[in-house]
Amino acid sequence: MSEETAPESGEVVVVTGMTGAGRSTAAKELEDLGYFVVDNLPPSLLPDVVRLVDRTRGPKQPIAVVIDVRSGGFFDELRANLAHQATGRRSTLLFLEADDNVLVRRQDAARRPHPLQGSGRLLDGLLREREVLRPLRGQADVIIDTSNLNVHQLTARVSERFGTPQVLSLKVTVVSFGFKYGIPVDADFMADMRFLPNPHWVPELREFTGQDPAVAEFVIGLPDAQAFIDAYVPVLQTISSGYLREGKRYLTVAIGCTGGKHRSVAMTEALADRLRRLGYDVLTAHRDLGRE
Repeated sequence: MSEETAPESGEVVVVTGMTGAGRSTAAKELEDLGYFVVDNLPPSLLPDVVRLVDRTRGPKQPIAVVIDVRSGGFFDELRANLAHQATGRRSTLLFLEADDNVLVRRQDAARRPHPLQGSGRLLDGLLREREVLRPLRGQADVIIDTSNLNVHQLTARVSERFGTPQVLSLKVTVVSFGFKYGIPVDADFMADMRFLPNPHWVPELREFTGQDPAVAEFVIGLPDAQAFIDAYVPVLQTISSGYLREGKRYLTVAIGCTGGKHRSVAMTEALADRLRRLGYDVLTAHRDLGRE
């Protein structure tokens, strides 16, 4: 739509299209992808929003603005802003549409009138909306027909087009904990390390933690510990593939032992190291370390 701008500038995505076609879903996905999202923006304010974001978050921050048919006569101004590079950034116009019968069903299910319906039927409002939006649709860089897409499929289409490999990768947090203090409430999956011998009962290891080399070597050197990691990592790989397919990009794995000091800490670090070597973006946390 416009000439390329400096590569360090973030993209501006303008989301528009038919009422009921999925604008809100697309905007939510863009927000999850790291975009600064502004809903129901008057087109005349687009350059002001870009300047504000440039000043407060920097020019690399990508921006998405949602504009609907209520902007009406301001669409000419929007087209002029995009055509003349008024934002100083690369801009993409995303247009969402669907068949009339699908839009009618969605609006009926939402129990909301169409903004252009007036005293007429819902279908009358949709026909007026199509006519108003026709010039924008003709200028769209990306058109997504959501007639046969569910919410997950639409978010996948948006992420495929606007996501980056870094943003779309799964973020894994492996956290150690002690059962005596309770299971972490944010854990997606939990594993119990109390099947391993406890370094607490080894006098020369008792005062150390799973972060100390002597304890880590003791725990990780156990055949059952290695067998667990070898078996559990493929499970997490299967889970991670499913999470990404369903649009979930964060996975928290809790590794527990009695007090959260020895076994769970050492196994958390070992599991995280194995996942990193497989290419996962992994953080570790030790919730209860230092509590005893």
